[in-house]
Amino acid sequence: MIQARTDLVLVDEIHLMNHETKAGEDLSDHLKYFTEHLPATFVYAGIEVEQSGVFTGIRGRQLGGRCVLVRTGPFPRTGEWKALIAGMESTLRLHRHEANSLVRLSGYLHQRTGGMIGSLSHLVRAAAISAVLNESERITKDLLNETRIDHNSESITLPRAVRRSAG
Repeated sequence: MIQARTDLVLVDEIHLMNHETKAGEDLSDHLKYFTEHLPATFVYAGIEVEQSGVFTGIRGRQLGGRCVLVRTGPFPRTGEWKALIAGMESTLRLHRHEANSLVRLSGYLHQRTGGMIGSLSHLVRAAAISAVLNESERITKDLLNETRIDHNSESITLPRAVRRSAG
């Protein structure tokens, strides 16, 4: 990593680390070693890390002593949300997809996903796959309405019948 001049190390799913297992102890020790010996910024991402036990016990307190906790949540419905959608949309390679059509649906996409990046990514990816399979080669609001996403997003949004008629 030093030879590759790594500046940023992202470790996802940190909430799954269990200090009470040998594997969890080893992982914690490795992360501690890396943070002490690599000139890089480490970002640990996880869900409810304070309740998961990541910062408990000797190893957990050592890890917690090297971290600044940044609480995140859904994206607010702002220009940053639209920029995120525009970035995703720019990577689509659908032959008949209308440019900026997803950006124009930013309000709908925010309501549909609760502003969560993972849900947005899943929705756009699943709709793109459907657009290839049905040979339409474009993502429309109707196609998005037909596309199922994760349980959390489905449970916070309007019922499917209402969603189809929502503006």
